[in-house]
Amino acid sequence: MHELMSLEMRSERFANAAAKHKNRVVICAGTGCIANGAIKIYNRFMELAQEHGFAFNVALEEEAGHDMGLSMSGCQGFCQMGPLVHIVNESVLYVKVSLSDVEEIVTQTLLGGQIIDRLVYRLPSTGEAIPDEHHIPFYARQRRLLLELCGNIDACSIDEYIYHGGYFQARKAVLEMTDKEICTLISDSGLRGRGGGGFPTGRKWDITRQNESDIKYVICNGDEGDPGAFMDRCLLEGNPHSILEGMIIAAQAVNAQKGYIYVRMEYPLACQRLKLAIEQAQEAGVLGDNIFGSGKCFKIHLMEGAGAFVCGEETALIASIEGKRGMPTLKPPYPAQVGLFGKPTVINNVETLAAVALIMRMGVDEYTRLGTATAKGTKTFALTGHVANTGLIEVPFGVTLREIIKEIGGGVITDDGVLVTDADGNLNPTDYKAVQIGGPSGGCLTQEHMDMPLDYDNLNAVGAMVGSGGVVVMNQNTCMVKIARYFMQFTQNESCGKCVVCREGTRQMLSMLDEISAGEATVETVELLEALANTVRVGSLCALGKTAPNPIISVLKYFREEVMAHVVEKRCPTGNCEALLTYVIIPEKCKGCTICARKCPVQCIHGEKGTAYTIDGEKCIKCGACADVCKFEAIARC
Repeated sequence: MHELMSLEMRSERFANAAAKHKNRVVICAGTGCIANGAIKIYNRFMELAQEHGFAFNVALEEEAGHDMGLSMSGCQGFCQMGPLVHIVNESVLYVKVSLSDVEEIVTQTLLGGQIIDRLVYRLPSTGEAIPDEHHIPFYARQRRLLLELCGNIDACSIDEYIYHGGYFQARKAVLEMTDKEICTLISDSGLRGRGGGGFPTGRKWDITRQNESDIKYVICNGDEGDPGAFMDRCLLEGNPHSILEGMIIAAQAVNAQKGYIYVRMEYPLACQRLKLAIEQAQEAGVLGDNIFGSGKCFKIHLMEGAGAFVCGEETALIASIEGKRGMPTLKPPYPAQVGLFGKPTVINNVETLAAVALIMRMGVDEYTRLGTATAKGTKTFALTGHVANTGLIEVPFGVTLREIIKEIGGGVITDDGVLVTDADGNLNPTDYKAVQIGGPSGGCLTQEHMDMPLDYDNLNAVGAMVGSGGVVVMNQNTCMVKIARYFMQFTQNESCGKCVVCREGTRQMLSMLDEISAGEATVETVELLEALANTVRVGSLCALGKTAPNPIISVLKYFREEVMAHVVEKRCPTGNCEALLTYVIIPEKCKGCTICARKCPVQCIHGEKGTAYTIDGEKCIKCGACADVCKFEAIARC
């Protein structure tokens, strides 16, 4: 019973220490907030504590008396408002905190009990101050299950994770459940892969379980490579023990002895905290040769990938771990049959594994109440683009774009960051042009999809996908041809080159998009682009190639008129394609100051000083230098 008691004792030790604190300060120390000075803010709190004669307990593990607790969490989600400082006992969240604000927080809030009004969040629509994070719409409209601990606990403390119920479900799986019982429970929960494919997790585990082998593996796929996606990174940084616990349970379900966490090297903070978490778990007896005193062995190794997008594909990831070049292989056989080093292997992404212990703790009945008939539970999304509130969010499957954009995102904004409202001054969530969902492998949704419940099947039916979980909101000033080109440039760069269809197809699709943007395409170009996109989708070897044309296909489906304007009229409706712009001088605004004429690199602007100038359209190279220097806004791009 020694190991059984150790979890309870660790939990009690943490509880005793926390109960003695008059207050606790939690500083967001996700990558974004660290980049904006979170570590300096943390150090400043420590300095001021000494100056004002009180002590911070930073470990929250000692029973010795301390006045207050101070810790750094993982990402708290509201990235746009960072650095974030949470005063726990006062239920106050301070946003955009600078180093110079720390002394005021210490003297007025921690020692004086006063809220600093200028540091609390304000609604962008009305300016109303909301100090309590639970009442901030960005948080209040979410259902944060996986992210609940991520931004609240000390990311480097195994005791705090245990205090919140951590590793108790892993212990139960190891000591009290059979492998089949675990697989059945996860199957009953309806958990599907959160990495984009959506394959039922319990079924994947059961297939691996039934394949006999002297050794089996569990792999956590942390190779999150989609531009704009950072859900897995935040979980790895903010709650690494939840991933370890999920891997332990998965290992018991399939009878695996070894595990690997594959994380791209661009995530140094995640790797640092994972290494510490693995060491702590080994010391606590939940990892190693005798987990929970059961006599069973399970060890986890951390591997840093080189950052190739294709290594997010499971067979390419396996090849990389084996020391080979990361390139996909034909399936079948599947990794559940022949995986790492030729042995049966379970591969799940970070979010999937983080949900496992949560499901066991909640119970299948409660978990399955969330979501839709075919997609249970919640999904994390990285909300970015032309929306007032950007950051990491978690919502149940079945949520609509209207809820995400208006209630959580706070509304659509212009390129200058101004909220888009209707004639009565109300938020107008329908003024977005498109939402790219699923990353470079996903597709664009339009206003007609605003009230469609988001889940795997509904998104696939309209040409998009859950994918990595990136959600990019675009306003009416966005050129959809440029959007399609951006994602195609990414996938073309990331193609491993193994199959001709993907290697050459993505290159040719990118070339055709360049022609459309430059006004050099014909109607036949668009027809060929569409045909090639469908060929690449069908003929590519792996999911990267098969889904690479999705942005093009969805843009041609929902924004064909805009594409054809580039081709037939040689005009970009949004004025974003430089090659299709025409620069004209508005006579009523021109003062004849000569600045534009002097800045023109091809001397195509003519006129007399003091009178309105003109631009020779045939000579103009459309560089935009004239418009950039005009002080009177007399030069229009059209």
